[in-house]
Amino acid sequence: MNKINTIRKLPFFEGAEISWFAPLCDGDDDFLGHRNPAFKSSWENTSDVVKTADSLGFRNVLCPSSYQVGQDTLTFASAMAPLTKQINLLTAIRCGEVHPPMLARALATLDHILKGRLTINIISSDLPGTKLSSSQRYARSREVIAILKQAWTQEEIDFQGEFYEIKLPAAPVKPYQQNGGPLLYFGGYSPDGVALCAEHCDVYLMWPETEDKLQSLMDNMTNQAAGFGRSVLFGLRVHVIVRETEEEAKAYAQYLISDLDLNQGDEIRNRAQDSKSLGVSMQSELRDSADEDYFVEPNLWTGIGLARSGCGAAIVGNPDQVYDKIQRYIKMGIRSFIFSGYPHKQEAKYFADLVLPRLKTISLPEVLGRIPKETPNTPLEKGPRI
Repeated sequence: MNKINTIRKLPFFEGAEISWFAPLCDGDDDFLGHRNPAFKSSWENTSDVVKTADSLGFRNVLCPSSYQVGQDTLTFASAMAPLTKQINLLTAIRCGEVHPPMLARALATLDHILKGRLTINIISSDLPGTKLSSSQRYARSREVIAILKQAWTQEEIDFQGEFYEIKLPAAPVKPYQQNGGPLLYFGGYSPDGVALCAEHCDVYLMWPETEDKLQSLMDNMTNQAAGFGRSVLFGLRVHVIVRETEEEAKAYAQYLISDLDLNQGDEIRNRAQDSKSLGVSMQSELRDSADEDYFVEPNLWTGIGLARSGCGAAIVGNPDQVYDKIQRYIKMGIRSFIFSGYPHKQEAKYFADLVLPRLKTISLPEVLGRIPKETPNTPLEKGPRI
């Protein structure tokens, strides 16, 4: 039988997952490159951003991870669970940081606390003090994911690999979500990373690129996933600046970098753990191809990347322009968006007031059938301690 005929088809659904960003890693400010203590990563500030996003109607929020600054991601997500009502938490994990059976148990516990509002961002960066090749890092991530899935879906973890050899009962680590457990989001551009996502993950997260480049990335992932008999959803992590007029939006974009020393911006970008990654270099290439005002295509502004590593561009414009740009992405096949802005609470309110009401929003765990009809009978206290 032709392999294309056996591909796991995802259910059709309308709308998109519209998410915001939790600045856990000192990723908030009023001027780029200028540290304002009022926006320092703290429980008070960051929890306020997440509670605001929840109340405004965002359906997910990325809780990032960093070794340099900020707060612990899993601890933060657990504390936010009773303080939020509808928003999912996209919790970042760095593969290899926590022993996989313990990580599986921690995530399952968090999934029960959130009653299925957990999604997971898989990260494959080096751990501090260690250095692995790209292929080794993704091989380790592949093993971690395989162990997580065994723990969540089987009665026993029985895994023999290069990095881990584990044989344990899995009774203590059953998640709240069904049909495979929490959704796995992944971002990466190397061949090993793309192959990992194609084989094991649910949502392929991309950073901003021109529309042609995004389409090329999506086509490649679609073909790779088909080779494993799978389909993968697509997401876009991008900043946003929306104002009543295009002139106001562009003026605010320039305001954000008006106090930036470019040498300081280089230092900020280079101190990140993943500053030498292929994704970061691609964001630099995108900025290098922009015009003198840092626009690389209509309404896509790369100036934000002057002072931060990682996602380095923003959709900039009036409400119609921002809405139309998002609709273009949706027509391309992107169904998950992670937006952010500076300062995060302020910009979440602008977006929620001017654009969000026009978008049909969804929760991916719900539309993909991960949330059980009734609370599953999988008490965490059963089974031996591990």
